[in-house]
Amino acid sequence: ALLSRPAGRLRACRGLAAGPEMHFGFQTVTEEERREKIYQVFESVAKKYDVMNDSMTLGIHRVWKDTLMHKMNPSPGTLLLDVAGGTGDIAFRFINYVRSVRERQLQRKLKHHQNLSWQEIFESYQKDKFNSLGDSQVVVCDINREMLKVGKQKAQHLGYSEGLSWVLGNAEELPFDNDKFDVYTIAFGIRNVTRIDLALQEAYRVLKPGGRFLCLEFSHVSNPLLSRLYDLYSFQVIPVLGEVIAGDWKSYQYLVESIRRFPPQEELKAMIEDVGFFKVDYENLNFGIVAIHSGFKL
Repeated sequence: ALLSRPAGRLRACRGLAAGPEMHFGFQTVTEEERREKIYQVFESVAKKYDVMNDSMTLGIHRVWKDTLMHKMNPSPGTLLLDVAGGTGDIAFRFINYVRSVRERQLQRKLKHHQNLSWQEIFESYQKDKFNSLGDSQVVVCDINREMLKVGKQKAQHLGYSEGLSWVLGNAEELPFDNDKFDVYTIAFGIRNVTRIDLALQEAYRVLKPGGRFLCLEFSHVSNPLLSRLYDLYSFQVIPVLGEVIAGDWKSYQYLVESIRRFPPQEELKAMIEDVGFFKVDYENLNFGIVAIHSGFKL
């Protein structure tokens, strides 16, 4: 029911003019070449993506994603679109969070009805068991088939099925109608879209009035000493880890370079405001190694 627009051109503009020159890491390429190269990067790393995330960040990426979820603070009934979330990390956290909120709500309700019989308590729990998300739903949208494949396998292995769907789609041309979602998230994905401005416009379009935009992304470190140490680690260690763990030096060299090419916090904030979002702000985590940008569609 959510797929009202045709999924269409997943590798958008194929066959049209290649477009202006852009950056792929520290290389200069055409728009179409960048799109293809990024697709190939994530097709290559999909199977080792989660292992590499743990290795590169020493597991801290899990804390960052937890922080994003607490900042979102979704309530039962929330409809979430998670873009570029193929392996399901944000989606699974969303489901867990909403389930825990529902459980607390049920416990509070039962505490306020001390005179309930055992049978009434049992029936109440049974009823809640079959609606543990309170009509919440998360749609994972990713342009890369391999990333979605990995996410679906994880969901099956971990037992996630209720309130979860997977859609092949391009962040720059989302296959959804206007004003559909309560929350839009994109975690470690926006720097890999070809046109950030188009992705932000699409985020604004598919959100309901009052909906919230949340972006978790690597950013720019404010402390000069830490920045130098971070650069040393990024360029000397991460590509080596990529070669040892994933057998892919070049993809992780690109990922490091793409972080350095990504707009700093204030510039990204201005871009989010330019498409119409209000109350835009950001929170630096670990001195700006990553930042969470937030905005509202009013």
